[in-house]
Amino acid sequence: MTDTPVEEMSFEQAMKELESVVTQLEGGNVALDASIALYERGALLKKRCEDELKRAEEKVHAITLDASGTPTGTAPLDAG
Repeated sequence: MTDTPVEEMSFEQAMKELESVVTQLEGGNVALDASIALYERGALLKKRCEDELKRAEEKVHAITLDASGTPTGTAPLDAG
């Protein structure tokens, strides 16, 4: 685990650490207290990844197209 606060991580950083947490938990060689801490960190990392994916999805949905389907810009995210 890194010392980087989860809320400051990029999607890629959070995903990489989440994969590490899962690997450690699946290995079964972690003490109970450490397993609980890993699980809690994993839950935060999962939420961070989900939030970042949702934000990216909203950006994609905001792309506006002209009549021929060519991107012409973006609409404000709160215009829906």
